[in-house]
Amino acid sequence: MKVLIVVCNVPDEALAQHMAAVLVGEGLAACVNILPACQSVYRWEGRIETASEIPLLIKTTANQYEGLQARIQALHPYDVPEIIAVAAECGLPAYLGWVAASVAGA
Repeated sequence: MKVLIVVCNVPDEALAQHMAAVLVGEGLAACVNILPACQSVYRWEGRIETASEIPLLIKTTANQYEGLQARIQALHPYDVPEIIAVAAECGLPAYLGWVAASVAGA
């Protein structure tokens, strides 16, 4: 089973907590790490913007990715939220198995 790490920034701690609970509760993610706030600098609609955001590291599988992406988009207030999935090329087999079992059995 292919495990993915999905990166998504959200605008505040309350939404980070809510999204983590929903994604894990619905079996779309095995685990969500809520990281400390960071400062983002980006171009949006022709202007350079800055924002304080909360990064999320979401662990899931390739089989659950489409549902996860749709759920993030439904919960997220941004028009175009950052949703980037990176394959876990290797890792502790027991951990990768736990991720797969956590999202498959929900």
